[in-house]
Amino acid sequence: MTHSNGRRRVVVTGQGVVTPLGTGVDKFWSGLKSGTCGIREVQSFETDELYITIAGEVPDFDPRERELSKQLLMADKYSQYAGCAAREAVAQSGLETPISDADAYRTACVIGSGVGGLTTLEFSYKMLFKENKRATHPLTLLKAIGSSASAHVSIEYGVKGPTFGVVSACSTATHSIGVVYQMIRSGLVDTGIAGAAEASLNWGATRAWQAMRVLSPDGLFPFSKTRNGTVLAEGSGILVLEEYEKAKARGAPILAELMGFGMTADAADMVNPSIDGASTAMQIALDDAQLAPSDIDYINAHGTATAVNDVNETRAIKHVFGNAANNLSISSTKSMHGHTLGACGGIEAAASIKALEENFIPPTIGLKEPDPECDLDYTPNEGKKRDVNYVMSNSFAFGGLNAVLVFGPNPA
Repeated sequence: MTHSNGRRRVVVTGQGVVTPLGTGVDKFWSGLKSGTCGIREVQSFETDELYITIAGEVPDFDPRERELSKQLLMADKYSQYAGCAAREAVAQSGLETPISDADAYRTACVIGSGVGGLTTLEFSYKMLFKENKRATHPLTLLKAIGSSASAHVSIEYGVKGPTFGVVSACSTATHSIGVVYQMIRSGLVDTGIAGAAEASLNWGATRAWQAMRVLSPDGLFPFSKTRNGTVLAEGSGILVLEEYEKAKARGAPILAELMGFGMTADAADMVNPSIDGASTAMQIALDDAQLAPSDIDYINAHGTATAVNDVNETRAIKHVFGNAANNLSISSTKSMHGHTLGACGGIEAAASIKALEENFIPPTIGLKEPDPECDLDYTPNEGKKRDVNYVMSNSFAFGGLNAVLVFGPNPA
C-alpha cells in the first residue's frame, strides 16, 4: 500500500523500552497511566559535593538477569539498555532472527546516543588520574563510542544493511527513527530497528550539568509556574519499523503507522530555542503525514521543565495549530520518567503509540499551578480517556536541533 503520492507506507511492528518506571513497555505504560514518578534519590554513584542528588535511574537492571549475550555483557550500560529494548521490540514484531540472508541487507539498524559510553570514560579517567593505573580496560574505546549500541544490535540479529549511530543531543532517538522511516519509504530498506539509548548518570556528568544551572534539585514539573529545571535520567526506546505490505504479508502485529517526520535547525543559539525552528518542524511533519492541525488529538511534548523551553514549545504549538490548539491534549511524560536525553524520543514514541492504541492521554504530573504563559491542556496530574486517532511526538535539542514524528492508526 502506498500513499496517494506514491510513497511506500511505514508501520511500527514492535517497541521496547528501558526506563526509570521499569523495563518493558507494559510496566512503563502502567506507570504512566497511574501517574507514577520514577525520579528519586540517586543510588548508583556518590553524590558528595553535588547539590543535585535526584535522577531518573533505571531500577533493578541486572544485565545477567536480562540474559543479555556475552558481547553485550561486556558492553557499556547504554549499549546494554539498547540491547534489552531492541530484544523486546524485535520479539513483539515477530521478525525471524537471525535475519535471513535474503533480508539482511534490506534491514537497517540506527540506534544513537547523545553522549555514548560516558560512564565508561569516567571510570577510565578515574583509573588513570586518581588511581594512577598504567592503562585502562582494553575494551574502553569499543564501549565508549556512540555507534556501539547500533553495532551490538546489528550483530545480535544479523542486520547487514545501513547500521550507524545518530547524535543530536535530546533529539537523537527521534532523528534515528525518522531516518529509518525515510529509508523504508524511499525503498532503500524494508525493515529497520531504530531509536536511542542513554546511560550517562554519573558524578562527573552531573557536575557538568550543574554548571549550566538547568537542573532541578526538587523534581521535573513541566509547564508549572514553580518549575525550576529538568532532571537527568537514563534508558532506551527502540522501535521496529517495516514497509506496510511486507509486514502485512507476514502477519506482523501492526501497532501504528508512522506517517510523518519533520526536522529543522534553529541556526540561532546553543541553549535558547526559537519558535520558528520548533514550529516549522511540526508543520513539516504534518505536511509529510498529509494531515491538518485539527487531525492531531495528542502531542507528547518535549516539556523539559526549563523556563525557556516550556514557554517556547507552547508558543510554537499555538503558531502551528491556531484555534485547533485549544482542542489538543498535551502532556510531558518526562514529569514521570525524567529527561533521558538522547533516548527520550524513543521512549516518548512508545508512550505516544500506547496512547493511540488505548485512547488514553498520560498526565503531566506535578502541575498544580500552571505558568500563565503555558495555557493549553497539558493534562495536569491525572490521565484521561479520549478518542485518539493521530499523535505527534516532539523532540527539541541543545543547538536548536528539532525533530518531530506523527503516528496514526493501523492503515488496514
